[in-house]
Amino acid sequence: MKNVETINWLEFEDKATANGYTAVCGVDEAGRGPLAGPVYAAAVILPQGKIIDGVNDSKKLSEKKREALFDIIKTEALDYCIATATPEEIDQYNILNATYLAMSRAVEGLSHPADYALIDGNRMPKLSVPGETIVKGDARSASIAAASILAKVARDRFMLKMAEMYPQYQFEKHKGYGTKLHYEMLDKFGPSPIHRQTFLKTWYAKK
Repeated sequence: MKNVETINWLEFEDKATANGYTAVCGVDEAGRGPLAGPVYAAAVILPQGKIIDGVNDSKKLSEKKREALFDIIKTEALDYCIATATPEEIDQYNILNATYLAMSRAVEGLSHPADYALIDGNRMPKLSVPGETIVKGDARSASIAAASILAKVARDRFMLKMAEMYPQYQFEKHKGYGTKLHYEMLDKFGPSPIHRQTFLKTWYAKK
């Protein structure tokens, strides 16, 4: 039988605490790839030693499980903030820099200021506090995993509202990602005000 590695979900939080930091936040994003809608980011500070049961990388959880954990995380976290960068900002700054902008807004928006940030990925955004990047952090850090769920659920909920505003694109089915159905709706109706123009270059080239 294959051995399953046990994840120490608090490894990075505990290390930062041991180095003297008292408010460690995990930060993650959602929605870098879609053709439409904002990119979301969340920052979460968990109580020291806290692991919320069921929290994991949002991509590994069902929509129902993410929705249930969303409210639990907001209740049990010491603090959290969900922030965005708009489609216009994505077009202006590019998706990477817009993601950094959303992450920075999430960290700066915490009511209980963080003094250290754990960032999912391998690149560090410009923040007012020190921190570190963790590759696949949403599957290795309790606070990053919590942030990934908040960002993902918040963005999905926003896209459901956009589905009501722009029903012809059927955002409720693809959340703005570049599915076959989404491209078919683009061919039929053209872009909406929430589409990312810089993400449609290939589509425009075929017109």
